[in-house]
Amino acid sequence: MSLMLDEVLALPAVSVLRDTDRQRLERSLPTLPQGADWRWLENTLALLATLGADAQMLVAAIFDAAGLTADTLKALPLEAGEATLLEGLAAEQQVRALHTEQRQGSNPEGLRRLLLAMTQDLRVVPILLARHLARLRHAVAEGSDEALALAKLTRDIHAPLANRLGIWQLKWELEDLAFRVLEPDAYRRIARLLDDKRRDREDYIAQFKHELSEAVAAAGIQADVAGRPKHIYSIWRKMQKKNLPFEGLYDLRAVRVLVDETAQCYAVLGLVHARWLPVPGEFDDYIARPKANDYRSLHTCVVGSGGKIVEVQIRTREMHAHAELGVAAHWRYKEGGAGDAALERKVAWMRKLLDASHEEGGADLQAGLDHELVEDRIYALSPKGEVIDLPQGATPLDFAYRVHTEVGHRCRGAKVDGRIVPLDYRLNTGERVEIMTGKVSEPRRDWLLPGNRFLVSARSREKVRAWFRKLDRERNQQAGREILERELKRLGQADGALDDILPRFHVSSIEALWVQLALGEIGPHQVVRALGDARKAAQAAAAEPAQAAVITHKTADDGAARPGVSVAGVDNLLVHIARCCQPVPGEPVAGYLSKRRGLAMHRANCPALQRMVAADPARWMPVSWEDAGSRQRVEIAMTAIDRRYLLRDVSNLIAQENLHVGNIQGNSNTRDGRTRLTIQVQVRDFDQLSQLIGKLAALPGVEEVRRG
Repeated sequence: MSLMLDEVLALPAVSVLRDTDRQRLERSLPTLPQGADWRWLENTLALLATLGADAQMLVAAIFDAAGLTADTLKALPLEAGEATLLEGLAAEQQVRALHTEQRQGSNPEGLRRLLLAMTQDLRVVPILLARHLARLRHAVAEGSDEALALAKLTRDIHAPLANRLGIWQLKWELEDLAFRVLEPDAYRRIARLLDDKRRDREDYIAQFKHELSEAVAAAGIQADVAGRPKHIYSIWRKMQKKNLPFEGLYDLRAVRVLVDETAQCYAVLGLVHARWLPVPGEFDDYIARPKANDYRSLHTCVVGSGGKIVEVQIRTREMHAHAELGVAAHWRYKEGGAGDAALERKVAWMRKLLDASHEEGGADLQAGLDHELVEDRIYALSPKGEVIDLPQGATPLDFAYRVHTEVGHRCRGAKVDGRIVPLDYRLNTGERVEIMTGKVSEPRRDWLLPGNRFLVSARSREKVRAWFRKLDRERNQQAGREILERELKRLGQADGALDDILPRFHVSSIEALWVQLALGEIGPHQVVRALGDARKAAQAAAAEPAQAAVITHKTADDGAARPGVSVAGVDNLLVHIARCCQPVPGEPVAGYLSKRRGLAMHRANCPALQRMVAADPARWMPVSWEDAGSRQRVEIAMTAIDRRYLLRDVSNLIAQENLHVGNIQGNSNTRDGRTRLTIQVQVRDFDQLSQLIGKLAALPGVEEVRRG
């Protein structure tokens, strides 16, 4: 049966709509599509009304039921909140499609987390739960073929979400309806058992409540004593979990006592235990030791008349309000899984938002709560649609190791949504990741270097380290030695006295230092920097004691500020940077005094400097850097496999490092398929240059990067 819009707007469930909301709906939907969604819209709106939905949620539910296209929705006069809600409802369609793709039971928890992560405004959740329950009711009542698919989706996604977010009004019915479709024989058996004993059970609970109420009143305590209804799916699940028959369940007969103060909880507990025999091992004090979600209550089981077990929960009204409106009290126990702090913050945010929907200032509270919501996980998809839970900032390499250690070890490249990306690409929620693997397990050592950002997850990094630890010590020593030699060559640095820097890294031998380099426990740039510091200390000790003069130079024609240098024993001397080696602040330098141009600053290991000093040793002068805040121009030579977008990737990387590019020149060789680039950049110091060279070397297809 289809509804006309005027019939929809006349429903009691939409009485909270403002006149402006009604006018917008009438203008936007003058004629209603005759789609199936209208058959359960009335049911959806009624369910939302029981949850205290606000006007924006109701308007979004009506527009969603109309089944309009994305282009049509963009043209509608939507408020900002309504547009966000509709986007979230559309996101559920992707999760539903992924659920259809997955094999049964593969990762429903991942899909639930993905749905929450894709939902910017968590008011979407009660809308989609109400919509889903309305559809499920209709499918079960009609006996349609859609009922089975909807029931599976309910079991895996919607019922656990309703439970986790504490939307109890929908949770029980979602679970029972899904159970009725998926396990019809078990459903009918438990329903028959409940019905056979229902009258006796209700009479028994009524008598127990009467006796307990009288005892509490006689003690001068004001309390509310009520029975707790049990639901078919909950009973069946507890029977399965505890391997108990129907009559063996303690909480088929259950009551709840609400009091005003904490002390009264323990007073009522004393009355209960004094009147009825407590069951050993069935007492829990969640007031003294609250659950992780701050749920507080006293739980006990006692033997009532006739030897029947009754469960009693005792809490204050404030505790009960938290249990009903705060974080879902039993979600870890009920679902048998563990949750993280970020998800619990989302749950708390959602529960407070539902509680605030009818209060004054609810919009302000929503904005504040939205600001407080902190995301620290992302949810990417495998090619088969499985959801992979990763830390914020995770890379395709993290994804590979999360799928399987061997996939990570064999990873050679990655595609995200069909396009090739570098292995240090930062993944986003909802992206589909395909890992390209080689035939052999061979992780790269530079994955462990801190500056490369290949691995964000500590677990992934440890898997790589563990692989290298299995190599024999000699291979690790050789690998570490090669890493250091390669770094020194790239930076144009000479070998140094490694013995002098061993204490800095808390090792007793050069071999142990090489092993640490091989395992990624220290970075090669750290060793190079330590060698530079050792050289400077040796130069300072060798220089004759003299007053050092600081000469600060003006900005050069190329825009790079010349840093100050200290020249031992000399003042008012013209100093310039040698073009042959282009030293940068922070690396070891030496001076050569020319006849016409003053003092030329060279890298300490510059071949040209060594030739000139060999010819005329008297012109060598010790110098050191003084001002590390300026920038120096330096050339970098790079060899890479010729590919599309190589120049773009190089430029983007340098821009991300906030460096100025003076010039990039390329020369492609069609014979060997390689490109050779010469890059001029301005760097702050030697450390920045070292990090840039390391990151350029990590780009796909790059074979060599070194100082020009």
